[in-house]
Amino acid sequence: QELALKSLGNEGLFLFSSLDTNKDLYLSPEEFKPIAEKLTGVAPVSESEEEETPDPDGETLSIVAKFQPLVMETMTKSKDGFLGISHVALSGLRNWTAPAAPMSVLLARQFKAFLPPKNKLDLGDPWWIIPSELNIFTGYLSNNRFYPPPPKGKEVIIHKLLSMFHPRPFVKTRFAPQGAVACIQASSSFYYTVAFRIHAEFQLNEPPNFPFWFSPGQFTGYIVLSKDSSHVRDFRLFVPNNRSLNVDMEWLYGASESSNMEVDIGYLPQMELESTGPSIPTVIHDENGNVINSRDPSGEPIQFVFEEITWQQEIPWEEAAQRLEVAMYPFKKISYLPFTEAFERAKAEKKLVHSILLWGALDDHKASCASSVPGSGRTLRETVLESSPILALLNESFISSWSLVKELEELQSNRENEFYSKLAELHLEKYNFPVEMIICLPNGTVIHHINANYFLDITSMKPEDVESSIFSFSTNFEDPSTATYLQFLKEGLQRAKPYLQS
Repeated sequence: QELALKSLGNEGLFLFSSLDTNKDLYLSPEEFKPIAEKLTGVAPVSESEEEETPDPDGETLSIVAKFQPLVMETMTKSKDGFLGISHVALSGLRNWTAPAAPMSVLLARQFKAFLPPKNKLDLGDPWWIIPSELNIFTGYLSNNRFYPPPPKGKEVIIHKLLSMFHPRPFVKTRFAPQGAVACIQASSSFYYTVAFRIHAEFQLNEPPNFPFWFSPGQFTGYIVLSKDSSHVRDFRLFVPNNRSLNVDMEWLYGASESSNMEVDIGYLPQMELESTGPSIPTVIHDENGNVINSRDPSGEPIQFVFEEITWQQEIPWEEAAQRLEVAMYPFKKISYLPFTEAFERAKAEKKLVHSILLWGALDDHKASCASSVPGSGRTLRETVLESSPILALLNESFISSWSLVKELEELQSNRENEFYSKLAELHLEKYNFPVEMIICLPNGTVIHHINANYFLDITSMKPEDVESSIFSFSTNFEDPSTATYLQFLKEGLQRAKPYLQS
């Protein structure tokens, strides 16, 4: 390592390390490949693509990419005019104004990766197309990388699709939950509609600049395909844009894994792939098996007529999406309602509101207040919010909700509904960066709250070092964070007793 540093200098060693994936201080031909492709401009066909022998009579599907770049004004750092942020750091982001490939023609059979395994034929029963390999114990993958590893197996089609947006998609994210999950939304004699959710991210910078990670909250969509994958009727993949922030960004400022990392979130109006119509045969035969011209005598392309699909079973899109969400995030086994709806429901059911207020989203792959911030939403959702005792108590005694700070600031300044404005104000008064857990009455009165950083600090201490009796440890649970969060919820219920009894 010292010798390498001496030979290459800090930044040279940083680039070398980003290619040296197994950290043996030796670049194999496979590890050197991204540089070879960069210098020669030629990308060899990957093994996984060679395995696919295209059916000469197979169908092809035309897909268009629609992309509107990130709205720079939605980034927190834009408020002070990106003060102190070098222009170079954001160059990959600023220059990404259009999709890398506005249109692509793919073989219908390549979409067989979306077909269900034989044991997952019930509607809404999720399976993993690309399994998540990370969890709270395995940690996360290196930030110091520029070039995605070659995709394998079912990753190939997803990599191809995402490459239409940008040349450097990582189909496996640095943080859990990774991967892609799917379920059957509708079924007929010959067709499935498969709903899917993909967590992937992009590397926007290349050497000599430092890495810049662009992580949309999620990609979701559906595909209508025949059960033998020979025909694709419809395909759509998109980043949801219904919340005010939907992308997390992280970029390094120096030549090492431990270098300063900047973090921000922003809004991407459109990132979408859509088929232009059903897949069509590349070669057309007449009834005698002879190849015929794909254009009629006047030179117009032959128009195909497709049979109507009669669905025998189907579930609503919302239900399929929710099943995929729970597969990615077990903490969503209980419902997290929109902010104002949670208070209406709590009032009707005479329950308390368990509310989580964050800088970034709780149920997106986005870093949920960014990975580099201790006490992020990611840590919460992967530990206490998933644990059975917490899920049981929340289900029994609380109505849960999570909100973005930005959304509550907008709600507070909107004077059309004074009650909602006041609810937002009461929440924001208690908020401290990055995440605040709040328990309140249906009228918005906050009766208990704890900051995620403080919560993680006390749960990482030894029980004998914790002075506060409010957050004492229970011996019934080995996991101190579960015990402490249970205590927090129970304390809230205790304080609310006079209200709940009245």
